[in-house]
Amino acid sequence: MTYTLVVNGSVYGSQSARNAYLFACSLLERGHRLVSVFFYQDGVHNASSLVLPANDEFNLPQAWQRLSKDHNVRLESCVAASLRRGIVDSHEAKVHQLPTSNTAEGFELAGLGGLAEAMLIQDRVVQF
Repeated sequence: MTYTLVVNGSVYGSQSARNAYLFACSLLERGHRLVSVFFYQDGVHNASSLVLPANDEFNLPQAWQRLSKDHNVRLESCVAASLRRGIVDSHEAKVHQLPTSNTAEGFELAGLGGLAEAMLIQDRVVQF
């Protein structure tokens, strides 16, 4: 089966994002295909390259990046929700004349159209 996950919870503000990551790992271990993870609302904080957990804490953004590379999973952060929360890629930084971007490697800003398409194409869409 093919899946897309929707993550609404902040990177460390709730268990939502961590639960989504653990669910993603379980899907892949069972032979399912995870096509994409769409970060929405406060979930867009998972896409920030400026998240710095303590040395003894699980680094969730790095875990998402590793999962993406190892399993060819798209990591999409809602562009509108991202910009509202200060998550900016290089394109948006240029458009808005900002000095820098802070989207973590492997994450891309995307519109809700990508999520709508995933809902039509994937066998399952699971929200956290």
